[in-house]
Amino acid sequence: MDTSGKTITCRAAIAWAANSTLSIEEVQVEPPKAGEVRIKMASTGICGTDDHAIKGLISALFPFIPGHEGAGIVESIGKGVSSVKPGDKVLTLAIPQCRECSSCLHPKGNFCEKQDVLSSSGLMLDGTSRFTCEGKKIHHSFRTSTFTEYSVVPEIAVAKIDDAAPMDKVSVISCEVPTGYGAAVNSAKVTCGSTCVVYGLGGIGSASVMGCKASGASRIIGVDINEEKFPWARALGVTDCLNPRKLKKPVQQVVMEMTGVGADFAFEAIGLSDVMLVAWDSCHLSHGVCLIVGLAPLNSKLSLDASMIISGRTLKGVCLGDYKTRDCIPQLVTGYLQNKINIDPLVTHQLPFDQLHKAFELYHAGKTIRCVLLF
Repeated sequence: MDTSGKTITCRAAIAWAANSTLSIEEVQVEPPKAGEVRIKMASTGICGTDDHAIKGLISALFPFIPGHEGAGIVESIGKGVSSVKPGDKVLTLAIPQCRECSSCLHPKGNFCEKQDVLSSSGLMLDGTSRFTCEGKKIHHSFRTSTFTEYSVVPEIAVAKIDDAAPMDKVSVISCEVPTGYGAAVNSAKVTCGSTCVVYGLGGIGSASVMGCKASGASRIIGVDINEEKFPWARALGVTDCLNPRKLKKPVQQVVMEMTGVGADFAFEAIGLSDVMLVAWDSCHLSHGVCLIVGLAPLNSKLSLDASMIISGRTLKGVCLGDYKTRDCIPQLVTGYLQNKINIDPLVTHQLPFDQLHKAFELYHAGKTIRCVLLF
């Protein structure tokens, strides 16, 4: 049945209020307007950022449909869309690439000014929503909203990928892989023989470990309070696992003692200002690079000892591995298909969409690296 130009009724998960349990509801999804794409979702990963949004820890307008790490098939397109067509396989992008703003035009910029992550509006670029439930407007999440059978996304936040891509697996390449793996390989440019420390061994941290390993790091220290993640971490390349709660000294002091001089590269993959400071203090005073990969809660502050900054360490924020998303993320999919990147170990669980609550239970219990929901 041809659904183009028509409103589609489908299932979606809605966060009605901060800290509320997600509710699977019937929603109406309007056709795409000019410059928009309607996607039939195939899979979506559960990222920590989604959980933070649901809890109200980061910018979000309720009620909204969460999710940003998605893979699907283009169902229909709005007027003026030229980069994708119905039937194309695509990934959704939490950080778009408009190719017109100052960030997109700068050779090193990737944080497109048309993003809706910081100071989220919960609306499409024209200031309206494409979702309703029982007559009520439902907000978007990062203009992606992948916890739904159908979603409408701006064309600038859609990446066309290889027709051979397995849609039950590649959703993690829209966020987890570029964010973590890319932080190491593309942003930090981890050097062969270097020492790295990764704080947080969830999805993003695990992908960072993979990137450090691929870059030839000789020592990778993994830090997490959940020791159930250690076997996965070691399989990905971690050489030393630390649980801060079982150490008799501050973890940054232990890292300093283990390395003698501090880590060449430190990755904070949690999004907590206290851990960011610990990662900073774990770096080599002169040439160490501390990369902040985790998204911190609203109104968090970071306070450094100003007198120590002069030594030469670098503190760098990184989003989606500094990749220009529409240009580069399809190349990561191609790399996976050519066996240059193996993302399979990052996906530890797959569940049908109607088992969404079980998936979140696994996430909250720390029993998964990444759980992917299948539609």
